[in-house]
Amino acid sequence: MGNKGSLARQLLGWHLSLVFALLGCVAVYSVIQSKHNFAEDEGRALLSVAENVAATPGVRVSLADPVNRDPLPSFAESARSLSGADFVIIAGSDRTVLTSPDPSQLRNPLPLGESTVADGRSWVGEVDDSLVAHVPVMSKRGDMLGIVAAGKARPGFFEGITNRPADALVLLGIALVLGVTGSLLLAWRVKRQTLGLEPREITGLVEHRDALLHGIKEGVVGLDQQHRITLVNDHARELLALPGDCVGTAVDDLGVSGRLRDVLTGQAGGVDQIVLRAGRVLVLNRMPVSRDGRRLGAVVTLRDRTELVTLREELAASSRTTDTLRAQAHEFSNRLHTIAGLIELGEYDEVRNYVNLVSREHEEWHDQVSARIGDTAVAALLIAKASLAAEQGTGLRLTDESCLAETDDRMSADLVTVVGNLVDNALDAVRGAPHAWVEVDIRERDDAVEVVVRDSGPGVAPEIATEVFAHGFTTKAAEHGGQRGLGLALTRQACRRRGGQVELRNDGGAVFTAVLPYASAAEKVSP
Repeated sequence: MGNKGSLARQLLGWHLSLVFALLGCVAVYSVIQSKHNFAEDEGRALLSVAENVAATPGVRVSLADPVNRDPLPSFAESARSLSGADFVIIAGSDRTVLTSPDPSQLRNPLPLGESTVADGRSWVGEVDDSLVAHVPVMSKRGDMLGIVAAGKARPGFFEGITNRPADALVLLGIALVLGVTGSLLLAWRVKRQTLGLEPREITGLVEHRDALLHGIKEGVVGLDQQHRITLVNDHARELLALPGDCVGTAVDDLGVSGRLRDVLTGQAGGVDQIVLRAGRVLVLNRMPVSRDGRRLGAVVTLRDRTELVTLREELAASSRTTDTLRAQAHEFSNRLHTIAGLIELGEYDEVRNYVNLVSREHEEWHDQVSARIGDTAVAALLIAKASLAAEQGTGLRLTDESCLAETDDRMSADLVTVVGNLVDNALDAVRGAPHAWVEVDIRERDDAVEVVVRDSGPGVAPEIATEVFAHGFTTKAAEHGGQRGLGLALTRQACRRRGGQVELRNDGGAVFTAVLPYASAAEKVSP
């Protein structure tokens, strides 16, 4: 129904329209018929009265004698009282009124309107809202001595109807036909709008629909053409964190994020759209609804994939660990081959120097990380990432200003997520580039941990710099057309969950800055 109102209001509106239409038709017909009947019947009577007065000898004599015209009022009043006319007026040949029921008309010109009486012909018509008959008074020689006017005011509308019961029956018949026709059209329209269903069937469908919506485990949201919510089941309300009275509310008024708003309104197309909402990873599919080529709205289904994504991230972490171990094994194998070759060549001093160099490089990075990073999980992550970076020929370094004490378990987990995703994103950005490097800066600032990861890559295009977090895709996917990932989106989610933020800028490469506040100063654990 949309903005057209409920069915009951539509029925009321149609019934009222039908009643007013009938009244209008009756009024129009009554006015037309009343005017026609009055002009036809009363016109003949008034013409007869005027002709009788004009044919009276005494009237002719008085009009012919300009001195003695006193008898004229008696002739006019007698004819008026006997005929029932409202007025009978006698005027001279110059149209001057000689006798009239209205004293103000005496000695004034007689209004003729479109009358032809001045030409010596009788006339019946309307003058000043009155039906008037004009008859010339002729002498025996054919000269016009004067004019006799007999008139009657037109009756009101209701007076004309009550005086003609036959006309009222005709009007009743017309109203009956119109009422029956209008009722049939209204019944047809209602049946069409309800798809031929009876009220009890509609009630049953509504009950079944509610039971179906609230019984399925997937979230379902119905939207109309104006992107207002028309239905939502309990699971969708829980997953999207919607208020209980959201039905009828526009998507723009729900305060949802830009990504979720784009998917719900259809601005972001495609299947299995990933959206982060209230700490959950949701997969949304939007299906437009149309009937007879007319768009009615859309239905959006959503599924909670938080656990699946968590397992996928854990698997990815395991895969990264495997890659790190493989890289370390490959590096160790290469070093063993080098040592074995030097021994075969008898270069024992070179063997000793090479072993010392390798041991010193490994210990330097290990000591550097351990000295500046007090959190064991974050330190282990950086040591492992160094082997992965070395395999692809990228230098991983830690700034001299980096300093992080031991943190609580929740902060440690969030830091591992943020640092791991940002470093992986940076390594992907510089992969294959000569003399590439990735720099990590981790330090505590005002009861918060700030993580800055910069790389020597080409940076992020300005047109997507503001979208990489909102839409959850990696720079690698943006450059190579790959599938959108969740690394940067999960990074932003971890920061926002703690009341922090993550930003991106270009400064000789991409620079990601993440701020993760402690929940309270008391949660900070001293080393």
